[in-house]
Amino acid sequence: KTQQSQSNHKAKQTTSNKQTNIKMAKKGPNAAKGAKTFKTKCSQCHTVEEGGAHKQGPNLYGFFGRQSGQANGYSYSSANKKSGITWGEDTLFEYLENPKKYIKGTKMVFAGIKKAGERKDLIAYLKESCSA
Repeated sequence: KTQQSQSNHKAKQTTSNKQTNIKMAKKGPNAAKGAKTFKTKCSQCHTVEEGGAHKQGPNLYGFFGRQSGQANGYSYSSANKKSGITWGEDTLFEYLENPKKYIKGTKMVFAGIKKAGERKDLIAYLKESCSA
């Protein structure tokens, strides 16, 4: 190959890599989408704001990094209190897929969110809106 064609090939490859990186950057969790998921699937039972009321489920403000079953003033199932789970991205990701399987005996009546991307978006929203 000539030096000219090798140079053109490298330029095309660099451009292609930049486009791939840009596309990949957009694939991360989307908190705005997560907010919509929260509104449609979670808000009837949970609140996220500091000092928010408990509903059928507990207020979620400040739960990241906290052990399950610890929100003051909420009556948790003994299964939830004894689970020993500390809430973080990984534990939430698994829990939200199938809560009753993850904590056997939980009183949370929610079938779960099967789509991984939807769970990641919801977790991004919760991290943003529930962090102290």
